[in-house]
Amino acid sequence: MADEVKIDKQTFQDRLSQFISAWKADKRSGDALFGGVGSIVILMGKVEDPSTSTFKKNNAMHFWLLGYEFPATLLVFTTETLFIITTIKKAKHLEPLKGGKIPIEILVRGKDAEQNNKHWETCIDAIKAAGNKVGTIAKDTSSGPFADEWRKAFSEHSKELEEVDISNALSAAALSVQDENELRSIRNASKACTSLIAEFFVEEMSEVLDEEKKVTHKQLSDRIDKKIDDRNFFINSKSKLPADFDAEQLEWVYGPTIQSGGNYDLKLTALSDDNNLHAGTIIAGLGLRYKNYCSMVARSYLVDPNKSQESNYKLLLSIHNAVITEAQEGVAVKDLYNKALGIIRTKKPDMEKHFLKNVGGGIGIETRDTTLVLNGKNTRTLRDGMTLCITTGFSDITNPEPQDKKSNTYSLLITDTIRIRRGAENVIFTSSAPSDLESTSFFFKDDDEAVQEAPKSKSKKDPKVGAVAASNITKTKLRAERNTQVDDGAEAKRREHQKELAQKKQMEGLQRYSEATSDQNGVVQKKFKRFESYKRDNQFPSRVKDLVIVVDQKAATVVLPIMGRPVPFHINTIKNASKSDEGEFTFLRINFLSPGQGVGRKDDQPFEDPSAHFVRSLTFRSKDAVRMQDISEQITELRKNMVRRENEKKEMEDVVEQDKLTEIRNRKPVRLENVLVRPAMDGKRVSGEVEIHQNGLRYRDHRGNNIDVVFSNVRHLFFQPCAHELIVIIHVHLKNPIMIGKKKAKDLQFYREASDMQFDETGNRKRKHRMHDEEEFEQEQEERRRRAALDREFKNFAEKVQNAAQEDGVSVDIPVRDLGFNGVPNRSNVFMQPTTDCLVQLSEPPFTVITLDEIEIAHLERVQFGLKNFDMVFVFKDFHRAPAHINTIPVESLESVKDWLNSVDIPYFEGPLNLNWGAIMKTVIADPHEFFANGGWEFLGNGSDDEDQSEEEEESAFEMSDSELAVSDE
Repeated sequence: MADEVKIDKQTFQDRLSQFISAWKADKRSGDALFGGVGSIVILMGKVEDPSTSTFKKNNAMHFWLLGYEFPATLLVFTTETLFIITTIKKAKHLEPLKGGKIPIEILVRGKDAEQNNKHWETCIDAIKAAGNKVGTIAKDTSSGPFADEWRKAFSEHSKELEEVDISNALSAAALSVQDENELRSIRNASKACTSLIAEFFVEEMSEVLDEEKKVTHKQLSDRIDKKIDDRNFFINSKSKLPADFDAEQLEWVYGPTIQSGGNYDLKLTALSDDNNLHAGTIIAGLGLRYKNYCSMVARSYLVDPNKSQESNYKLLLSIHNAVITEAQEGVAVKDLYNKALGIIRTKKPDMEKHFLKNVGGGIGIETRDTTLVLNGKNTRTLRDGMTLCITTGFSDITNPEPQDKKSNTYSLLITDTIRIRRGAENVIFTSSAPSDLESTSFFFKDDDEAVQEAPKSKSKKDPKVGAVAASNITKTKLRAERNTQVDDGAEAKRREHQKELAQKKQMEGLQRYSEATSDQNGVVQKKFKRFESYKRDNQFPSRVKDLVIVVDQKAATVVLPIMGRPVPFHINTIKNASKSDEGEFTFLRINFLSPGQGVGRKDDQPFEDPSAHFVRSLTFRSKDAVRMQDISEQITELRKNMVRRENEKKEMEDVVEQDKLTEIRNRKPVRLENVLVRPAMDGKRVSGEVEIHQNGLRYRDHRGNNIDVVFSNVRHLFFQPCAHELIVIIHVHLKNPIMIGKKKAKDLQFYREASDMQFDETGNRKRKHRMHDEEEFEQEQEERRRRAALDREFKNFAEKVQNAAQEDGVSVDIPVRDLGFNGVPNRSNVFMQPTTDCLVQLSEPPFTVITLDEIEIAHLERVQFGLKNFDMVFVFKDFHRAPAHINTIPVESLESVKDWLNSVDIPYFEGPLNLNWGAIMKTVIADPHEFFANGGWEFLGNGSDDEDQSEEEEESAFEMSDSELAVSDE
């Protein structure tokens, strides 16, 4: 094994230099981190039992610097030199590390005790020369003869030296922030963890519960334990592990632990017991180390949960997601725990006593960084590149509706491994194991229902169908061939599901706005604005001394002569100006903005003191009609220019500067050539190529213009094939708009035309005229082959983009044409198509991308007998966002639209009339708490029962009596 040891010299030198540089920088800034130490001692004793040992700071420093653990080795750091005392065999592997920026002195131990003592003295002399403070690891548990000899030699001089705990400094300067190679190992460890828990354990657990087998927690744990030796399992895993993944480098750091039946231990030291798996609350957790770097994941699975259990799990999940969102660079660790407590105290104060004492800790080489525990007292701040194990849980909760004796108490636990990112959403490495309530709930009680394959994760969905089952797809568009009869059973189920969704939405609204609020949906209230025209008198235009009206374009001010003095009025204080003629005089009336002027949009204009006295207007008289006309036009034009500038500024407010694109330098980037882009740069249609770089895409046209899109700004990535279309598309929907030319854009599209014109043979050779049926058939076949090849090329490129952007959670979504319907989202009638996560229209600009997760409710308008079309309105969870309208949808699509909305869990309502959504949303925003307290969205559904009743009454009014029926028969 010794011959296989190969230390990466460059990595060693880089990390050693990084550590020493951080140490020196701390000395210059006041010794806040390293505590003023002049030297640092890292002692490693004999090898501990690998089955019971966990990595501590001394082990971690060895792995971080060397990639291996060197037992019976002493490392003494000073700011100038690294001293290493070790045996002759280990020294052979360390000798090649010499020659770097930081000098290394290797002292070899042997059997000569006197020589060994000299080595101790050399290190102690170096420690003394560096200062009287020496950094050591508190609670160092190193043992063995080597460690005992060092401690004996050091104790003789301990009175002259002051020991300082250096654990925090080792974590901050070396271990807590990971580089790209370290992150890659953690990512692979995370994928292995999620594969085991989401693909293997869930199937095993489902089988045990479904067939009511007697299997103990220990037996289940052993099955998972043996699975890491199954190389084929990881090769065929849905987590898409890289081709160079080596399953032999996996080792356990936590669990696997399976718990159920009322006995729960939420500590990392928990073990699976010999009790049988119980169909109640099941907690599964495991952690793996890959190439020395760790990842952990844990999930709680609920079997036939009651409402109380579901409510508590939703609360825990909201806390978990809030902690992950709050974990940003620069945030103090204690704020994460306090954030979690704040949510509990707001929503369910009685659950605080069940909450864990921390919400996780740092993870990397160490399973748990003891200096980075996420509790309410830790003052360390988070940094970009840190990896955290976020663990939230409730222990020993009393079950108000227990199924049996073992269900009297239960616990809940969720664990994820994440990475902190600067200026972007954190990466959840273990997101492949779903944690939402739907995916973690199992229902086995109802015999009438089909047995569910649990959990209902997104990975189980058919990518070709998306959110709706294949049975909902309409096979024909001809009304004569279509069954127009509505399945009463399916309709009843749909209504019942919609009723549940509406109640759930009402409860969410009441929880989100638990107290009376006024416009507290994250938007700042309008504030009074001050406008300054001039700071000093000498800035006035020179013409004001003539006491005439002056329009100062530069200062955006109108200077008016009042009582013999020039008075400036900023253009934003002026409403309008008008001119009128009476006899030989011309009158110029200037109207100012003031409170209570009317009921228009500007009536809510904020004023510093609305109760003060305001000048509504000023009127000037002159015999010079031409000058008065000129002044009126200047004021009007200045007002228009100011409004236009303010609108442009407001329009550009959400445009953010992206991170800089990191280009691939050491190899040729993956390209997709001969593509066009929409929106076009400078309004010109020029082809170019798209390249995949380290953190984003670059489009480069043949004129040298570039468009860069970083993966962290990508919200959705779509691939739309050219079937039934003239173009094949890769569409990027952004989180924040970017500037393309002089316009902002939130959608960017790369496409190529699929028509035969692009491949016309009239280049440098004669065109072949095809006149007969056989030639036409060949031409059609060639067209199909060309379109199929085009689809493959674009789809492969989209998948490569997905692989490159895995860290940012970007995945390819494909529109489902069979579920599409015609509608008018903007001005033209287009074909809308659902995807797994969105409703899109990508064929012609302006594009439409509506994210389903952002939708609060849908409302179907103009649904009444006799009309050929209906409209659909989406209200968003952000109430300040204007509702989205899709108008003029053919009534033949009504049932399929309802089925689709129902399948993606969007509550919908319907009514016969178009509603004034501007006024409705204004009422909602004014006080969301009162809105939901008064029933929320149920007003949209009011009258549906009355309408059904009135229809029945109308039908009964036209029933024929027996005598009339007899006459009609004659």
